[in-house]
Amino acid sequence: MLFNSFEFLVFFLAVLVLYYAIPYKYRWILILLSSCVFYMAYKPSYIYILFAIIIIDYTAALFIEKYDKPKIKKIVLAVSLISNIGILAYFKYYDFIFENVSLIMSEFGQKKTFRLLELVLPVGLSFHTFQSMAYTIEVARGKQKAEQHLGYFAGYVLFFPQMIAGPIEKYASLGAQLRDKVLYKYENFSNGFRLILYGLFVKIVVADSISWVPDRIFLNPEGYSTFDIWIGVMVFSVQIYADFFGYSTMAVGIARCMGINLMDNFKNPYFAPTIIEFWKRWHISLTTWFREYVYFPLGGNKVKTARWVLNILLVFGLSGLWHGASWNFVWWGLAHGILYLIEKPLDKIKITRGIILFPMIVLNFIIVSLVWVFFRAPDSKVTKQVFTRLFSNVTGTESIYIYWEMQVIIVVFLFFEILFRKSRVDKFLGDKTGMIRWGFYVVLLFLIFLWSDINTKPFIYFKF
Repeated sequence: MLFNSFEFLVFFLAVLVLYYAIPYKYRWILILLSSCVFYMAYKPSYIYILFAIIIIDYTAALFIEKYDKPKIKKIVLAVSLISNIGILAYFKYYDFIFENVSLIMSEFGQKKTFRLLELVLPVGLSFHTFQSMAYTIEVARGKQKAEQHLGYFAGYVLFFPQMIAGPIEKYASLGAQLRDKVLYKYENFSNGFRLILYGLFVKIVVADSISWVPDRIFLNPEGYSTFDIWIGVMVFSVQIYADFFGYSTMAVGIARCMGINLMDNFKNPYFAPTIIEFWKRWHISLTTWFREYVYFPLGGNKVKTARWVLNILLVFGLSGLWHGASWNFVWWGLAHGILYLIEKPLDKIKITRGIILFPMIVLNFIIVSLVWVFFRAPDSKVTKQVFTRLFSNVTGTESIYIYWEMQVIIVVFLFFEILFRKSRVDKFLGDKTGMIRWGFYVVLLFLIFLWSDINTKPFIYFKF
């Protein structure tokens, strides 16, 4: 059930009506049931996997809080984390692990073939496990009280607006809000629907309408010229941002209609002049998760230089692997890690304005776009083909023609990015006159209906 589908519109409106119609004390039941229905629209049987994660972490947190002995707390936490990571590894990395084990063994002259499972990854499993693990870790650290009510905890893990692709929320934020007695407020509806409308525009009009360019380029890179390859790489940068940002904006808007505030996952990342700044603005909830639960426990920057370098590379490498069971994702993460390390000595130089800022933003966008090649290419072979043709000045048998409508769309999106860079779209419009607001709504609705396709396209991050 995609946010950008008529099916979801009917579902969400029904949930919203019931949410404010039923007594407050029963809302947790509605949130839990509606989230289950939403998730089961993909593959019903996989809901049991999420139930297993919920039971494991709910029980673990109660045990951790009950027993004062540090050793017992560590054992219970370890069981919880190993269970979560084990479930994720089984569905997402089993084939990847044993394919590589076979390759290593063959290098030593031992031919061993393992039976691959070819499992379908449960939608959003990576997000579920990370959000649930964050809860048990916070309880173990004494920063979060264990939730006694299984229904509220299940609602936190399964909350349908952000259950598929984040943002990854802490229980102290989302869990607490699920308990709040939310009253009907026009402000929640107006701001929520503004965000949903803008998110739909970004997803349908921007991301989906330009997706065909990188699809063609990465399907057959050797058929295109150097110029076309550069276009495809740059367009994919826009596509993946618009796709994920569109989802996140809609997720925040849907939750806002229910009186719940989710964190912003993006803050104009392509306006960042450096890689370090980019990672403060891109996929903020995941970056925060890795910083708090991997980087800091490893010692962060409070260790010797060699160890710190290893910590950075390990965190970025794991971040890449989190995205998918492929070496390409690992190279993507490590490439960002290396760039981060190169820039770090210059991080204290603050560039906030001046003639040098714009070229740095452009250069950083180009660098980020080139690193996206690892992310988008299906395998190492295609990655090599793309990079070879990017810097070879070759011609191709096929060509990419960028229609004027597509150029206008990208320019309009860039204009909106500049316009809303200091204030989110809902807050920005809240200060404007009714004529400006409704004019904006009409334009977005017109573009959405104009560019809508009968076959709705899934969000890129749903497969992670």
